[in-house]
Amino acid sequence: MSLPKTEGEGSIEEIKEAMVQKHIPLIEEAGKKGVQILCLQEIFNTPYFCPGQDKSWYASAETVPGPTTERMAAYAKKYNMVIIVPVYEKEQAGILYNTAAVIDADGTYLGKYRKNHIPHTSGFWEKFFFKPGNLGYPVFQTKYAKVGVYICYDRHFPDGARVLGLNGAEIVYNPSATVAGLSQYLWKLVFYGLHQPRWAGKALEPGQVLRLFLFC
Repeated sequence: MSLPKTEGEGSIEEIKEAMVQKHIPLIEEAGKKGVQILCLQEIFNTPYFCPGQDKSWYASAETVPGPTTERMAAYAKKYNMVIIVPVYEKEQAGILYNTAAVIDADGTYLGKYRKNHIPHTSGFWEKFFFKPGNLGYPVFQTKYAKVGVYICYDRHFPDGARVLGLNGAEIVYNPSATVAGLSQYLWKLVFYGLHQPRWAGKALEPGQVLRLFLFC
C-alpha cells in the first residue's frame, strides 16, 4: 500500500493516523462485501521502517490490546468480521514486539501472536526494533475458523506453521511487508515442512491445515 505520509512529512502520530485513515475505506469495503476474516499487513499503521535504524520509530509502539485494536474492534463488530491487526507492540519501556492481534467477529479481543523469527541483515534491521516473540504458537477459535498467525520472516521456518496445525489451526495467516519476488518460492518450503515427520514424531495429515495465506 502506498504511503499517505512518510518521514519528514509529519509526526509519528500523524503518520500512523494517516495510515489508518487510508485503510478504513478498504476495511469498510471488505465488510460490505461479506468478508469473514480480514488480515491487515505487517505493522499496518506505519511504513516498514526496518530498512533503516531510526530509533524515533520506537515511539510508534503501543500496547496490545490498546488504542488501535480497540478501534479495529469496532469495525469487526460492525461487519461481523474477524480482523487480524498487526501492530508494533510496547510491553514496557524497551520491550518491543512485532505483533498481530486477533479480534473476533463480535469485536472481542482473543489474543495475540508475537513474531518469533527476527531477521537482521541489509534492508531488514529488525533486531534493532523487535525482541523475538515469547508467546509460542497460539491458535484462536474465531466465529468462522480456528486461526493461527505467522508474521513475514517466520515463514522461512516451516516447523512453526506445523506446530500451529498440530495445535488445531485450520487457517494460518501470514501478514507481511515483503515483495513478491522474495516470497513466491516460500510456498513450497512451508508446505514441504508442514508434512515432514520431524516435530514430536508427528506429521500433519493432508488437509489438517486447510489453507495457508501469505500476504506479500
